[in-house]
Amino acid sequence: MTTPKSPQTALIHSDYQAPQGFAAFPNAIHHASTVLFKDVAAMRSGDWKEKNAYTYGLHGTPTTFTLEARLAGIEGGTHCLLAPSGLAAIAMADFALLKTGDDVLLPENIYNPNRELGRWLAQDFGITARYYDPLIGAGIAALIQQNTKLIWTEAPGSVTMEVPDLPAICAAAHARGVLVALDNTWSAGLALRGFDLGVDIIMQALTKYQSGGSDVLMGALITRERALHDRLAQAHMRLGMGVGADDAYLVLRGLPTMKLRFDAHDRGARTVAAWLKGRPEIATVLHPAFADCPGHAIWQRDFTGAGGLFSVLFDARYTEAQTDRFVDALQLFKIGYSWGGANSLVMPYRIAAMRKGWQLPGQLVRLNVGLEDPQDLIADIERAFAAMQEAASR
Repeated sequence: MTTPKSPQTALIHSDYQAPQGFAAFPNAIHHASTVLFKDVAAMRSGDWKEKNAYTYGLHGTPTTFTLEARLAGIEGGTHCLLAPSGLAAIAMADFALLKTGDDVLLPENIYNPNRELGRWLAQDFGITARYYDPLIGAGIAALIQQNTKLIWTEAPGSVTMEVPDLPAICAAAHARGVLVALDNTWSAGLALRGFDLGVDIIMQALTKYQSGGSDVLMGALITRERALHDRLAQAHMRLGMGVGADDAYLVLRGLPTMKLRFDAHDRGARTVAAWLKGRPEIATVLHPAFADCPGHAIWQRDFTGAGGLFSVLFDARYTEAQTDRFVDALQLFKIGYSWGGANSLVMPYRIAAMRKGWQLPGQLVRLNVGLEDPQDLIADIERAFAAMQEAASR
């Protein structure tokens, strides 16, 4: 029986329930901070760590649980936790697994905000952060100390593109009881099976290919081991790492087309990179699918694709001012960080200031090839080369 209500109360409380049985392709968006319990017993028996019940919006709704399950499936994992950005996911792993007196190893080509996080851990938390050659392979065994708890890897490095030997690093780490985390954003989990190579934790910046729209910030940590997942989940809870349902829906919406988009980025990038290899302005093309990229043989062994991101080194005769002119002259390539969206992007880097011991000459420029016609992108680059040459001759 419907209880009579005043208009004021009826605005808030309704007896209507939508009929069951609705089905459609899009996932439903469940907004919630407060989660309602059937009774006190249900409230008291609920456990936020178990994903067979709901306790509070921050710990998950059907929308976020569905996204987590699908992301874990893509990577061949079992458990997944969402975070507000890729960097937030990295920080969640560090705070879950490291404490004062511990040591973490990071490759020299690490995502720069991860490097900054390492500096902060060392400066304010008493955790040593040391850096290693990304091509060190099994040699990393010599760097592992008694207090080393975590090794970060990135395959490939998102600026200089070296491809690490993950099986060798994982074997050396596991022999000493050390966990290995992989930033697998470059391959989107489609072109590299990190868990099959021995990795313990996979981080994805869902901001990139998973979203595909250049409009969402989100990250994820994916694992196979329940005990490790529980350690990460405890940090997730303590740090309040929630994501909004609308953003989760946007990533879910992008997943069905991700493989098609990723392959299109890959084809376009290889076309543009192959053309650049023949240009006198370019000394080196840093693309893992090309034989002269550091770690190419490992890429051939472990990867099945490449995506749209690579870098180039200009001939040493060009100054930074001249290559900046090249970047400014591009019209289809827009200046901006990130990648994985439909639009092509370009970013110049002062790599010698970022990388200890960097030896290669020439200004480094990173290109993200979007979904435009590769021939139009090549024409855009050719026009920018001409503008650079014109400015150099003045």
